[in-house]
Amino acid sequence: MGAIRVHEFITLGGVIDTPTWTMDFPFDPEMGEAIGGIMGGSGAILLGRRTFEMFAPAWSTRTSDQDPGAPFMNDTPKYVVGATPASVEWAHSESVGAYDPVTIQRLKDSVEAGIYVSGSGTLVRAMLADGLVDELHLFVYPVTVGTGPRLFPEGASPRRLDLLSCDSYHNGVVHLGYHPAGD
Repeated sequence: MGAIRVHEFITLGGVIDTPTWTMDFPFDPEMGEAIGGIMGGSGAILLGRRTFEMFAPAWSTRTSDQDPGAPFMNDTPKYVVGATPASVEWAHSESVGAYDPVTIQRLKDSVEAGIYVSGSGTLVRAMLADGLVDELHLFVYPVTVGTGPRLFPEGASPRRLDLLSCDSYHNGVVHLGYHPAGD
């Protein structure tokens, strides 16, 4: 069974929307190694439709010379969740339709290696609420922004998580890895 491993860039205030605020912080190679580790145990990518439509043009033409993550992003099977099919094509991609926890559980059961999720806030919030996320990796940037969608919106049910890992980087970003409490 494939564990779902989520990777998010997030502000101190919990905002995850279109992380243009990350540009003010030089990317630390150790962060790349941590993200590579999350990807490394994965045999599939799961994305929300909007994230897929942002990632496809950015990744589909990248080579390993440009980014060491390009082969993973381009060659790995990608499953897209959305009420409407993605309007962008990207090799090895398949639409699984609107969010349905049963469909996501079937995908988990059918993938032997892990399933990598990046961004995809709406999808991740739904999977967290349904108990489908096995690992949550937050890369917390030392910045606040006034508005934007938060990973844990107001009114969300309380959820307890256990710490898996904690790393800090020279650019001020902190990586916090969690899994559901009791797992």
